[in-house]
Amino acid sequence: MRLDWSIAQRFRRYRASGDGPAQGFLSFISASSTLGIALGCTVFIAALSVMNGFSQLLENRFLQLIPHIEITAVDGELDDVPALVEQVQAHPQVTTARPVIKSQAMVQQGSDFVGMQLQGVALNQPQPIEQYTDAESWQQLTQPRQVIIGSGLADKLEVEQGDTLTLLVAEQNSFRQPRRIQVQVAGTFTFGGQVDHQMAYTSLATARELAGIEQTAAAIEISVRDIYAAQSVAYELGQSIREHVYLDHWMRAQGHLYRDIQLVRIVMYIVLSLVLAVACFNIVSTLIMTVQDKQRQVGILRTMGMRASTVQRLFIWHGLLNGLWGIVFGILGGLTLTASLPALFAGWQRLTGESLLASDVYFVAEIPVALQGQDVLIVTGVALLMSLLATLYPAWRAARLEIVQSLD
Repeated sequence: MRLDWSIAQRFRRYRASGDGPAQGFLSFISASSTLGIALGCTVFIAALSVMNGFSQLLENRFLQLIPHIEITAVDGELDDVPALVEQVQAHPQVTTARPVIKSQAMVQQGSDFVGMQLQGVALNQPQPIEQYTDAESWQQLTQPRQVIIGSGLADKLEVEQGDTLTLLVAEQNSFRQPRRIQVQVAGTFTFGGQVDHQMAYTSLATARELAGIEQTAAAIEISVRDIYAAQSVAYELGQSIREHVYLDHWMRAQGHLYRDIQLVRIVMYIVLSLVLAVACFNIVSTLIMTVQDKQRQVGILRTMGMRASTVQRLFIWHGLLNGLWGIVFGILGGLTLTASLPALFAGWQRLTGESLLASDVYFVAEIPVALQGQDVLIVTGVALLMSLLATLYPAWRAARLEIVQSLD
């Protein structure tokens, strides 16, 4: 074992076991710096895990129902849907292309009217919403004038499976009086957020009848492999499509969610780094007081032949021990807190009776958590770097002590 490391440990053990008010105060400051670093690392890891959870929910769940790219007809109908779907799917980034018909409808229940977005989908293709309803209800959509509505919308309208709804639907690009059509509720779905309170799904055949479209579709929803490349893929598709269409992508319509998460992550990095910096600043105070307390011992070591550089490394190790213990406890605390967060928030909701994330506003009703190893490494690296920087000045001062003055 290196000499400087061995003596640093001896100094630390002596301080921990020493008597007197000076040693007690020094031990208190040292413990405070270790505790501060541990708390900072714990909060850092837990907060980043929550941000990761929201990011993964955005990518893997919310964007299931939101098309990555959408091609919409200018005049209400696409000319040749099969040919356009084949052309789009030829792009290497495109995974699926699904024809859809979207209509705004009003539901009449007695004297009340409730708005909703009705979407006609191709039942011969896998649809993301299918997994959020039961197979029997989904199969029922093959029958004419059947719809599946969100659970929140069903509660608002006070309807159940098998009930009849009267819809007022405007034809595509028409200013005529809306058509009044009766449909049957085939079932409900539960996804979360505003989708449950606004959306309804039906077959393409029923959607064509409601919108007054003959045999085609009004739009094509496209999913891509890399969701963050949706903008560039949309631009490339726009260059190859000869038909007059509108092109949109999720970054334009829902990109604010992603930008908000990234902004919060950046702010969190800055704030928590400052918290760690404040905690590491106590290492400076501890080392300065230790250098003053150990002047005589340093003078003896120097007369025995110890170099100034070795003295400097000795106090660097001495200060880093506080940071290392704080990092170890902080990582253990961060892993424990991250694993316990869902249960803690669930217990708080049961205790108070209030939901922290309102299901009618957010697309998730519970706190999402996703721990990533790279975040633990980043927190460890930041804490180690700040602990090291905090030791440099006191260690440099210790190495410059005059031997004669130290022995006085």
